Amino acid sequence: MKKLVGYITSSIPENSFTVDLALSMKEAGVDTLELGVPFSDPVADGPVIEKANQIALNNGFKLKDLFDVSSQIAPQMDMLWMGYMNPFYNYGIENFLQKADEYGVNGMIIPDVPNEEANLLEPLFQKYNKAQISFVAPTHTENRIKQVVSNAQKFIYMVAYAGITGSGKSEDLTTIIDTVKKYSDTPLYIGFGVDEKTCKEKSKGVDGVIVGSAFVKHLIDESLSNNEKIKNITTVAKEIKEKINE
Repeated sequence: MKKLVGYITSSIPENSFTVDLALSMKEAGVDTLELGVPFSDPVADGPVIEKANQIALNNGFKLKDLFDVSSQIAPQMDMLWMGYMNPFYNYGIENFLQKADEYGVNGMIIPDVPNEEANLLEPLFQKYNKAQISFVAPTHTENRIKQVVSNAQKFIYMVAYAGITGSGKSEDLTTIIDTVKKYSDTPLYIGFGVDEKTCKEKSKGVDGVIVGSAFVKHLIDESLSNNEKIKNITTVAKEIKEKINE
């Protein structure tokens, strides 16, 4: 059974809705929640998730909101924090890991941390038994892939193309998939540009998909009620989970 990782930005429009949405996504087939930590400059994300980050910040998001939401979701489903290094650095990586340990959050996805810096942080992650997700991209050489995946935990995040999230680009990933599997048995999940239309094709040869913008576009659609947002997002989740496992 291929896995579905679902990204949503925390605390839009407010904390209790994030909890309701996350647990509804679990019921719809989302195996792991990637809970976004709002940040003003999400460099790897496209306009949809960038807008969601800004909405949350404009609404007054604080880290205490992330912790409040996480304390209610993490005991009930597999969960990771996804964010950029600036908020983690300012609050303190070890402080974040202590909070993760307290609430049952299983790790972090920090896309703007190079592999060399991630290696320096690894002892802290090991101390708290938390995963630090590794990234591979089509631009990586075989030697680079070997370095990145040698100590990969939980799953390897394969970027589907060189670009930002939410784009519809497509590249032949057969070679990079084969190379990753040559050097690691850690499950390989594909992200960037995965939605209900592309998921079946993109999931070929990998162990799961990571979906963000296809969910968040409904989350930030002001024409929808909260109930409609949950309905739309869970419908997409069910469709993707079914298609990747056909």
